[in-house]
Amino acid sequence: MHGEYKVPGGKLVVVDLDAADGALANVRISGDFFLEPDEALFRMTAALEGLAEQSSANEITAALDAVVLPTDTLFGLTTRGVAIAVRRALGKALDWSDIDFDVIHGPAIDPMLNVAMDETLVEDVAAGRRKPFMRIWEWNAPQVVIGSFQSYSNEIDEDGIKKHGIVVSRRVTGGGAMFMEPGNCVTYSLVIPTGLVDGLSFEESYPFLDEWCMESLEKVGVKAFYIPLNDISSEKGKIGGAAQKRFANGYMVHHVTMAYDIDTVKMLETLRIGKEKLKDKGTRSAIKRVDPMKSQTGMAREDIIEVFLDHFRAKYNATPGEITEADIATAKERARTKFSTPEWVKRLP
Repeated sequence: MHGEYKVPGGKLVVVDLDAADGALANVRISGDFFLEPDEALFRMTAALEGLAEQSSANEITAALDAVVLPTDTLFGLTTRGVAIAVRRALGKALDWSDIDFDVIHGPAIDPMLNVAMDETLVEDVAAGRRKPFMRIWEWNAPQVVIGSFQSYSNEIDEDGIKKHGIVVSRRVTGGGAMFMEPGNCVTYSLVIPTGLVDGLSFEESYPFLDEWCMESLEKVGVKAFYIPLNDISSEKGKIGGAAQKRFANGYMVHHVTMAYDIDTVKMLETLRIGKEKLKDKGTRSAIKRVDPMKSQTGMAREDIIEVFLDHFRAKYNATPGEITEADIATAKERARTKFSTPEWVKRLP
């Protein structure tokens, strides 16, 4: 059995092994990493021999950590990365190449339907009615989307909402509020089996799932980097943030919103920026917290989106997909019964 894992920002780890009587055997660890002294590799290999085939990534990591000495130097290699490669070799964890992806753009729909689809489309993927996918949102009216665990009254300025005619929705994922007008953001949802992030902590899974996005940003001239847990930033300031939810059906949604051309005055009239958040971000004005991609790239939003779509297609051999009228009808019904109701939108008043 053969498994590979490239540590984000690191090197490739390869594990070959057999499984005999429910235990690991004939384990070989290789790759283009650096490790000193050589003897450390043999200690790590020996630690894997005889481990139960059903060992979790945490249990495998603990077995490796027990034999790595403080004097050992692992460069481009982590014990967690070896554990993930082991899990992949055993078929317990997935690689990107194991997934047959669709890539979808749009259509422009009612703001409430996008958050509903982050639930209904996950159900469709889990049921085998559609493939895992990356979907770039479009919407036909201004909206504020608040995180699943945010207080409505703490985040929303009702006077500003009424003044500007903005829809407030609550998504299924955590994280912070997003101010979104048509054409001013680039937002995508990634729906995947949770096996793709097997062995990764939540903090590790964010940059892992958005590696393709960071590469796309580099292609359009933005030198982006992650600020844990879920902020995407550049040398010129914050670009956006990510959020995710893992469902009991074995699938998850991970999504990202990045600013393109934000009307910051309107944003500040509709959102309440908490004192702790301002303190956390320093003494800069709230207006400077979001640095749109338009000013950093000089590109039209449509051209940036095309780069994102092309890069995802090429990197993961994805095929074109679409949102059908049936998908929209299902989302409308879920919005009617859940996402548009006060019980959901204001479930944390």
